[in-house]
Amino acid sequence: MAVVLGASVLLLTLLCIAVVPSHGALQVGFYRGKCNGTDVEAAIRSVVAARFGRDRSIVPALLRLHFHDCFVRGCDASILLDGSGTEKTAPPNLSVRGYDLIDQAKTELESRCPGVVSCADIIAVATRDAVVLGGGSQYTYAVQTGRRDGVVSLASEAIRNLPGDSFSASQAIAAFEAKGLNASYMVWLLGGHTVGVTHCSFIRNRLYSYNGSGKPDPTMDPALVNLLR
Repeated sequence: MAVVLGASVLLLTLLCIAVVPSHGALQVGFYRGKCNGTDVEAAIRSVVAARFGRDRSIVPALLRLHFHDCFVRGCDASILLDGSGTEKTAPPNLSVRGYDLIDQAKTELESRCPGVVSCADIIAVATRDAVVLGGGSQYTYAVQTGRRDGVVSLASEAIRNLPGDSFSASQAIAAFEAKGLNASYMVWLLGGHTVGVTHCSFIRNRLYSYNGSGKPDPTMDPALVNLLR
């Protein structure tokens, strides 16, 4: 788990740099002195810590939310937007969790400095804090802030951009290369999901009857097939 969390830290940092929309230069400490005396990152950290204290699964939940947000239109919080046909309604996002934590942090900050802190930055900072809580202070990293929230959110774009569970290795590599991330980064970032759980429904067909063949996926290592079974 420690290796996975370390890799996740590196890749989340790179993901933000690679796919965040360019609305201006991001910087560490962007909100310093802009929230009526409130330490914005400390306020977010407090919300995350309270949730972690009663639900440690918030770590993989926020990792996944952040990843699914950034991989579509950049790290712009467009995954949070409600409505018919938004990213939130896309099949890959139906099991995404952590929205309520972001809402809670946003509500807290709005009460102190309305209209100042973006949801996109809250997601990025909260995910960092969750990783640190889950793995230890050695996994901390500075988050550049100053993102603006997106106002466009389309389920069709989420479906088109997010790597599917049925993707081949070459398809997954191509999807990451389109975001400026190479194959090594792909392995690390997808590996970050292993701090949580997966569901048998995503892999059962590959273990027992791949494409209706009655046999496992021939491209899988037989030892891995037996282990997963």
